[in-house]
Amino acid sequence: MSDSIEIISWNVNGIRAVANKEALKWIDEREPDILCLQEIKALESQVPEAMFEKEYTDILVNSATKKGYSGTMTWSVLQNDYNSTCRHIDTTSEGRIVETHYGDIVLFNVYFPNGQKDDERLAHKMKFYDDFLIYCEELKENGKSIIICGDVNTAHKEIDLKNPKANSKTSGFLPIEREWIDKLLESGYIDTFRYVNGDEVDRYSWWSYRSGARLKNVGWRIDYFFISEDLCENLEDAFILDYIEGSDHCPVGIRISI
Repeated sequence: MSDSIEIISWNVNGIRAVANKEALKWIDEREPDILCLQEIKALESQVPEAMFEKEYTDILVNSATKKGYSGTMTWSVLQNDYNSTCRHIDTTSEGRIVETHYGDIVLFNVYFPNGQKDDERLAHKMKFYDDFLIYCEELKENGKSIIICGDVNTAHKEIDLKNPKANSKTSGFLPIEREWIDKLLESGYIDTFRYVNGDEVDRYSWWSYRSGARLKNVGWRIDYFFISEDLCENLEDAFILDYIEGSDHCPVGIRISI
């Protein structure tokens, strides 16, 4: 494979709700080659049909054991060589990962845990982070190139949220969480949006439903595409589709040759 493909990631905050709003119709115009959704909040049998007309040959669903909670789903026009739900990382069966292999490239569609509930949940998030990076490093050592997309539930730098000082003690912008992204980048991964767009300001992917935050663009950039450094020369574009509505998140994406 040496074609240029587009991969889009979106936390839909409920795939049935998004379907009811017809908020995936833009897929027919955009036609991404791979579509990764997080927080689908549905079993495979509950995923609505005919949300868009584009046909995907490879459809994988990883639902949480707990109904109406979490869950990830990957649509692709490429047939995968291997796929997994990474239960050794997602130990509580929350449907957080779809791992797909396309030749030497491994794509992870991930809904990382939120740590805001309590200290125990924050500890779970940090363990998930660490276990995930260890696994990615093992794959790299075995000659794989890595693409990671999804809702990371952490803003990396002050530029990545509107009110950094006010949120400095909030999970999602804690030093310990931000340090994990530092560690990820130091381990040889690239934040594709920053790599392509530099220090563009006021570019966010999530807005609270409260206080008209989206209208005022009081947001956070917590949805990412990271790639292993060896894929840098293949990266053609990285973008945020902040005009697409239907969720409290907006889609993010990359164009890459593989």
